[in-house]
Amino acid sequence: MKKNQYILFFGLFLLLFSAPVFSQKKVLTDEEDVTEMVTKEMDDLFKSKDFLKQKDKKFKDVKGTIVTDIGVIQSGKVSTLFKVDSDINNPNFTNFLSDYILEHKFYFKLQKQQRYKVRYSITF
Repeated sequence: MKKNQYILFFGLFLLLFSAPVFSQKKVLTDEEDVTEMVTKEMDDLFKSKDFLKQKDKKFKDVKGTIVTDIGVIQSGKVSTLFKVDSDINNPNFTNFLSDYILEHKFYFKLQKQQRYKVRYSITF
């Protein structure tokens, strides 16, 4: 019986102390990796049910492409967003999209004092 208690205790110990390690964000150091992750997460964000529901509710007829520069800082937050080019001429949609992107937090971090700017094209 004692052996089972030790195994149970050890199992719980590993579970409790390994969970924070697995939940920490990945730290990216290579610019190509950052670009790839930003592109992947933005693609997923604009295909999400939440985004599509909000877009269809307010801007159902908006079609076109917007090219943006997305600035990412150390914590994985979007620091800057610049519209480089667009064939969508709806300022309300542009503001909605900007707010939506600026609220996003990426599932990675960067090294201290690191910033990256990623060019991303969004087609609706």
